[in-house]
Amino acid sequence: MDITDRQLLNKIQGPFPMVDQPFQQLGEEVGISEQEVLDRLAELKRTNVLRQISAIFDTRRLGFKTTLVAMAYEPKQLHKAAMEINKHPGVSHNYAREGSYYNLWFTLAVPPEHDLEATARYMSRKTGALEQRIMPTKRFFKIGVNFDMVKQKGSSFNYSPDDISPGGFDKEAADSWNKAVPITEADKDAIRGMQEDLALVPRPYDTIAQGLGMTTSELFALAKDFQDRRIMRRYSAVLHHRRSGFKANAMIVWKVPEERGEEVGMIMAKHDAVTHCYERPTFPDWPYTHFTMVHATTPEGCEEINNEISEATGITERLVLYSTREYKKTRVRYFVPDYDDYLESEKPDAAITA
Repeated sequence: MDITDRQLLNKIQGPFPMVDQPFQQLGEEVGISEQEVLDRLAELKRTNVLRQISAIFDTRRLGFKTTLVAMAYEPKQLHKAAMEINKHPGVSHNYAREGSYYNLWFTLAVPPEHDLEATARYMSRKTGALEQRIMPTKRFFKIGVNFDMVKQKGSSFNYSPDDISPGGFDKEAADSWNKAVPITEADKDAIRGMQEDLALVPRPYDTIAQGLGMTTSELFALAKDFQDRRIMRRYSAVLHHRRSGFKANAMIVWKVPEERGEEVGMIMAKHDAVTHCYERPTFPDWPYTHFTMVHATTPEGCEEINNEISEATGITERLVLYSTREYKKTRVRYFVPDYDDYLESEKPDAAITA
């Protein structure tokens, strides 16, 4: 990658232009032609640096249920189990991690009519997990990965309850982040179209709009409405962090006193290198409440971030879990038949559906 590639990758990770010819606009911003933008992005996709460009939707606001799941396996069983876990369409991230008894960590989402915990328990039994912990989000402080490809530094695109309001903390937004909102059948059709990878052609939105029976202007207005309703965060690209040069990523888990939960979470979220910050439940064998994701070009970079967060918060009890293998990373797909197809093909317990 040269500097122009890196500048392009920085641009498309932010809010991607929702205009008739977005690649022309990107070219004007970077100083190259529209065709060169398309050619460069096609090559970055061929080499798997660029995974996809699509809309990012808020899982819970759409009524889907989601959780982080930790599993423990015998080392020889880990790979086979991870590949089986990947079959579920609601598994968007699946990583082998070192640093704790639990060596496989994945996110699981299911539609409103499916039973989230029953699905996770079924997956645990089927893959022969030694132990399982279901860790839903109690409170989130920050979400949004953004890699500065020019400076080669991990950073974040803020999306947290207190960022929603230009005036600062929005209590209503903070209280309603995990509450489903009404979604019409027309909304679902639009979500199905906008969640697909954007075509690398001069006018990529035309095909989506035509499929929905509307103009591109109407599509852009609908996207703005989705953002106003906080069911869509933005249009943007997702990169392969290892192929982008960020070869080290760590999930740092922290033991935070209950009375300091919100204070510490807000401090952690302010760190530029923290891309995700959540508060999750504890267990007798797992006292860690706060989860922060950090990315760097080297493990030493992650350790530097780890120490900075500890100094800023005064929290010293923590574990650093480095990912050793990425088994799956994609965006959750909504309102598609894959979820019911999975149940039919796997024929799991009837309790998986509500």
